[in-house]
Amino acid sequence: MPAWLKQAAAVPGGRRGKWLVLAVWLVAVMALGALAGKLGEVQDTSANAFLPRGAESAQVNTELEKFRTDELMPAVVVYSTDGALGADAKAKAEADRAAFAKVAAKGEQVSPAVASEDGKALMVVVPLPGEEQSVIADKTAELRDIADANAPPGLDTQVGGPAASMADAFTVFETLDGTLMMATGLIVVLLLLLTYRSPVLWLFPALAVGFAAVLTQVGTYLFAKYAGLQVDPQSSGVLMVLVFGVGTDYALLLIARYREELHVHQDKHVAMQAALRRSGPAILASAGTVAVGLACLGFATINSSRSMGLVGVIGIVFGFLAMVTILPALLVIAGRWVFWPLVPKHGAPQRATRPLWRRVGDSVAAKPRRSWIASLAVTGALALSAFGLDMGLSQNDWFQTKPESVVAQEKLSAHFPSGAADPATIVVKTAGAAEATRAAEGTEGVVKVENAGTTPDGELTRLSAVLAGSPDSQEAKDAVKALRGSVDGLVGGTAAQTVDKETATARDLKVVVPLVLLVVLLVLIWLLRSLVAPLVLLGTVVVSYFAALGAANLVFENLMDYSGVDWTIPLLGFVFLVALGVDYNIFLMHRAKEEAALHGHAKGVITGLTSTGGVITSAGLVLAATFAVFAALPLVSMAQMGFVVCIGVLIDTFLVRTVLVPALALDIGPRFWAPGPLSKDRPAGGPASTTGSPEERTLENA
Repeated sequence: MPAWLKQAAAVPGGRRGKWLVLAVWLVAVMALGALAGKLGEVQDTSANAFLPRGAESAQVNTELEKFRTDELMPAVVVYSTDGALGADAKAKAEADRAAFAKVAAKGEQVSPAVASEDGKALMVVVPLPGEEQSVIADKTAELRDIADANAPPGLDTQVGGPAASMADAFTVFETLDGTLMMATGLIVVLLLLLTYRSPVLWLFPALAVGFAAVLTQVGTYLFAKYAGLQVDPQSSGVLMVLVFGVGTDYALLLIARYREELHVHQDKHVAMQAALRRSGPAILASAGTVAVGLACLGFATINSSRSMGLVGVIGIVFGFLAMVTILPALLVIAGRWVFWPLVPKHGAPQRATRPLWRRVGDSVAAKPRRSWIASLAVTGALALSAFGLDMGLSQNDWFQTKPESVVAQEKLSAHFPSGAADPATIVVKTAGAAEATRAAEGTEGVVKVENAGTTPDGELTRLSAVLAGSPDSQEAKDAVKALRGSVDGLVGGTAAQTVDKETATARDLKVVVPLVLLVVLLVLIWLLRSLVAPLVLLGTVVVSYFAALGAANLVFENLMDYSGVDWTIPLLGFVFLVALGVDYNIFLMHRAKEEAALHGHAKGVITGLTSTGGVITSAGLVLAATFAVFAALPLVSMAQMGFVVCIGVLIDTFLVRTVLVPALALDIGPRFWAPGPLSKDRPAGGPASTTGSPEERTLENA
């Protein structure tokens, strides 16, 4: 262990250092805690927050700001019946139109009701002020109240269009952080109670995670406010789950080691310092792997992916700092009694290794080759389903249950040209507007083109192109690509945004995935001082990822009935699972390396498995459960990400780390550590131990 790390480990467990650490954290939280509540003020909720950097559709959104000082967002009210519309329905639409005028943006006109060709529906477009999402949500609610009031029997009314879609999404995100925080906190507390079976001990990691969560929000706010870090509601929600999950994992590992050392050392300060020295490298390597892996998302072009990665780094850093500073300080200040009723006593024998993990280790050691082949067969079978992914979610499938905006879009698509409610936007130079209009009208998939106004200086003209297909259909995407080839201008809108996201996703997978693999490999080489072991471990993590993706796809298709998988899931799932999944390999192999240096390769691997089995399983369950919280969210994309990460962590915990990795290590033999000195299989310490417990080691062996 580096000298600086040994010195750092001595502070939180020191007689004076523990009070210094507690004081620093308390001052920081009290002085800066108020800033945590301001994170929502710096969140970017614009359309460009979820688009690729420099994409043509994003450029259109920027250019549209030149057309008006007050941006508009259209809401579309649709009136429909099963048969032909009667006079009362038309009178209702006309009366509502007059009422809508009071809700519309100042100085804007509500369009006359447009009848569908089949005579079964009417459509009214209401321009709303688009500066603030909260304003759009309030205005949309007013429109819905007006449309619902006094509707004739048999007349259905829905409010859809871009404004209503944004309002429904805003309603979801408005309570997202609080819901996630509460649900994640309850799950973590419950699992800690079950893990420790102590009415007291669970409180200390929970307090430490709470400290980390507050400063994580503060740090994210400051970076967003003064360093230009982009934060969107999705990344903000994932941030808290990540801090709770990963922070609790590190706490479990440290507390397990601290308990061991309390049996060896009379002085609790010495025990904590020893625990930090022994577990510190693994926790540091784990946090470093996750942080650097998430930082690789900074090279993605989709803004929301970049945001999630860079914001996640802040959470990992503060989670790590809390678990190796304030948590040890709190535990040492409190003393041994926090473990009640199972208080570790100096000199007393530790509880015997859990029979379950001893049996698992013996079973793997008996026939390692058969064990890893069987494990690969299981993961490979699951991975096959990953190749049948249907990529892309339509607007109608963004939510677990259909909000009114989705129902309105379905009604519009049934009675009007599918793209009528959300046309493509074309921005051209005014001098070439007439030629661009003719070119657009002659493009396949375009129903009609209208002039939607010019900028105040007259330099730019906006054209509105109604597409034959719905904005997320392949027909609409083909029309956008054709428009970009035929029109001398910028083409944007919902269909164009879908095209840009698909293109960017393919690019990001090619760039970010190899980068993450390289970074993780380098961290493992540094930690294990080996080349063979890191390559093997990295391979198992990749196998685990594809198995998780395949298993999740089976759930999506057969249980959840999702129409497809969001475009961001393969990349985000890969980064999270590789970075988080390698955690358990780090915990396992760091201990196995330590034991192998004392007792030889085979004994070291089995002892590493049996001694870390309980704590890693608990950590895996905590992390999986925290991400499972996403499954209950109304947004399908976040639910899917939660499913993938949850399933992947469980596969890592109960199959890859438990069977596949130890079996491969045993089958390869001491060469697993090549080219390091352990590849010679010469134990550094005395006779083989039956337990590998700390009683047989001294501090000098750390």
